[in-house]
Amino acid sequence: MAQKWRMKANEKKPTHVIFTLKRSPCPFVQLNSTYLVQPADVKYLGIHLDRRLTWRKHITTKKKQLDLQLRKLYWSLGRKSQLSLENKLLAYKAILKPIWTYGVQLWGTASNSNIDILERFQSKVLRIITDALWYVPNTVIRCDL
Repeated sequence: MAQKWRMKANEKKPTHVIFTLKRSPCPFVQLNSTYLVQPADVKYLGIHLDRRLTWRKHITTKKKQLDLQLRKLYWSLGRKSQLSLENKLLAYKAILKPIWTYGVQLWGTASNSNIDILERFQSKVLRIITDALWYVPNTVIRCDL
């Protein structure tokens, strides 16, 4: 079809993913007599999609990005920072929250064990921001903020 419309496709770039729960191998697809690669996961618009849509890869990569950003911001969000609580929350909502909320409409159906990864990070950051004592429950911190 591409030749009919006088279009040239790069056979090295495209990938082929079939989203299914079946464990049997998927059929191969050809483009100009070259078989397309079937990776375990693919990144599209910043969201990692795997074959079974478990979202594990996407959530773990977002967790790594969040850890890096938190290290950069720790001097301003940390327990010894002189910033007010409102400014700390503003920095959290402007810098950290958009990282893990991007595409939440899609990956929001992930398993509870995968979502718990991000909830633990959120609880950790909110404890750092508020300088909460160890016996204050996370639910109380979230409700107050």
